[in-house]
Amino acid sequence: MTLIQIFVLALVQGLTEFLPISSSAHLILVPVLNGWADQGLAFDVAVHVGTLSAVVWYFRKEVASMSVDWFASIGQRRLIGESRLAWAVIMGTIPVGLAGLLLHDFVDTQLRSPLVIAWATIGFGLLLWLADVKGKRQRDEHRINWKDVLVIGLAQALALIPGTSRSGITMTAALFMGLTRQAAARFSFLLSIPTIVMAGGYKGLKLLEETAPVDWLALVLGIVLSGITAYVCIYYFLKLLDRMGMLPFVIYRMVLGAVLLAVFW
Repeated sequence: MTLIQIFVLALVQGLTEFLPISSSAHLILVPVLNGWADQGLAFDVAVHVGTLSAVVWYFRKEVASMSVDWFASIGQRRLIGESRLAWAVIMGTIPVGLAGLLLHDFVDTQLRSPLVIAWATIGFGLLLWLADVKGKRQRDEHRINWKDVLVIGLAQALALIPGTSRSGITMTAALFMGLTRQAAARFSFLLSIPTIVMAGGYKGLKLLEETAPVDWLALVLGIVLSGITAYVCIYYFLKLLDRMGMLPFVIYRMVLGAVLLAVFW
């Protein structure tokens, strides 16, 4: 990989992992549109390590208190402090974990096409707009209930379809369930932690089977660049979300989907 490829792909991963515009779609499309060879499994794992580091560091206080209270809740067999939110994150991750195990090979072989990405980008973009307009936006993530968790968790499983956007579909479901924009985004980001761990772990196991030489410079740069970009993205997204809403991302998705249809259909 050239330095330009490393820089662009790491930047794309960092920017798109937490915005509701689909990181997987962009990582598929950028090499295709630029005529680059596939970046390879090792680099994919590296940039996911970067974005995981960013979200864990940003929510380090919440993650620490959730972890402590979760262990305490197990010992005392009752909900304690932030253990409710911790259990919600764990339970909300189960559907995408099961779907990933069952459908990952099918998705990789049958759905990684520009047309699938185009229609998913448009369709789920419109759904995001509808949720933002119709959602009551009355509750924060600390008042989430188990029905919310079930709906958001099942919605997250749809993110296996390239172009859907994991953050986008979980925010959409959370908004439909009555969470505020901030709560929808924050819960989506917390939910990303075990999801990225699972996805990275799965790819890491597959990586162990490969015998190709490792470009350590590309991996280190990918981790650092994607991590810094993702952290900045989370910070400003949460800071500006209530002011701008979801409409800019919906418009971006419509334009991107239309361009892909014009080019590949």
